[in-house]
Amino acid sequence: MALPHGTPTALSGRLVTEAGIEEGVLAWEGLRITGTGSGSRKDAVKLPEGYLILPGLIDVHCHGAGGGDFTSGSAADIRTAAAHLHRSGSTTVLASTCAAPLADLEDAFSRLADAVEAGLLAGIHAEGPFLSKERSGAHDPAFLLLPTQPDVARLVAAGRGHLASMTYAPELPGSDVLVYELVMHGVIPSIGHTDGSTEQTTAALDLINEELASTGFAGFSGRPTATHLFNAMPAIHHRSPGPVPLLLQRARAGEIAVELIADGVHLHAETVRMAFTIAGSENICLVSDSTSAAGCASGTYRLGRSEVTVMDGTAVLTGSGALAGGAGSLLDVVRCATRAGVGLVDAVRSATAVPAGVLGLADEVGSLRSGLRADAVVVTAELEPAGVLRSGEWIRPLEH
Repeated sequence: MALPHGTPTALSGRLVTEAGIEEGVLAWEGLRITGTGSGSRKDAVKLPEGYLILPGLIDVHCHGAGGGDFTSGSAADIRTAAAHLHRSGSTTVLASTCAAPLADLEDAFSRLADAVEAGLLAGIHAEGPFLSKERSGAHDPAFLLLPTQPDVARLVAAGRGHLASMTYAPELPGSDVLVYELVMHGVIPSIGHTDGSTEQTTAALDLINEELASTGFAGFSGRPTATHLFNAMPAIHHRSPGPVPLLLQRARAGEIAVELIADGVHLHAETVRMAFTIAGSENICLVSDSTSAAGCASGTYRLGRSEVTVMDGTAVLTGSGALAGGAGSLLDVVRCATRAGVGLVDAVRSATAVPAGVLGLADEVGSLRSGLRADAVVVTAELEPAGVLRSGEWIRPLEH
């Protein structure tokens, strides 16, 4: 049922917080949460047995949804994708672009910046074009470039202050200039789509820390990340471990956060459990890496200039069959992570509080705390969506 629009209201049920799962009341008025915790309110809607109240999910890596692509789509396509993601439970979204000609990316950034300023998106994540051709994944190698100061500055400027993160391969010549340019403008460097060695990854992380320290963290309130750990990077070998073990160790130390696409397609359940055991849920960002096909029937869709085919919940490039992002929502990923053996509180933390911290938004979103934005997802015992609240409004009417 839909609750009255624009009036103070509350829910009574089991709340998933960073401390655990507790019976209580979530109350809000206007855009803000006004209270959480134990107690009762006569106007609170009592949720059915088994239902849970989660903080609004935060997806820092998604390329589109509902038929809309963030790289090649029109302003209307962007609105469609954002609306679908919001209704699926991802109330805070970074729009990810894929590799494309620089002029195309500038155009895409302009449209996405408009959507940020309209309150639909939290920012822009550029996945490329400074990626390894050997680990390009679904990105067209023809559009991959070596980083130069003018090109990086060009993209930063195109984002109009809304470029939040950029994935890059640290072994590429010029990556030191890229890191300097990003840190100076408060953009999160994210290591990914890399064919780099352990030593090259170590040097990259050390450089990021040096640049952050030298600028006094000016304009940078989050923390660096690794883009979809394990995917599009060398596998672990006992004599050539590559970047993965180091990234997990640096994550465990709290220096970075690592993304996981724990959707049952990109990673084996044992791999997901291992990452959570080593890094800890407080250093992992669950992401959907969703494409325009998310929430749609099997068929063909767009990922930038490429065609993607989705069948049985798996998205691949039509031409090569390479994995091409996700076909579901971040809530689907949370559900899959719990089925892989990750505790519910840990999985929710990695889809809410951790990405909020990465983006420097922990005082705005990511938790059911008084004063934060009134974002919440009501789910069934099976973690299916039953209602989504965003900025105090029911964008997915409560069902029970």
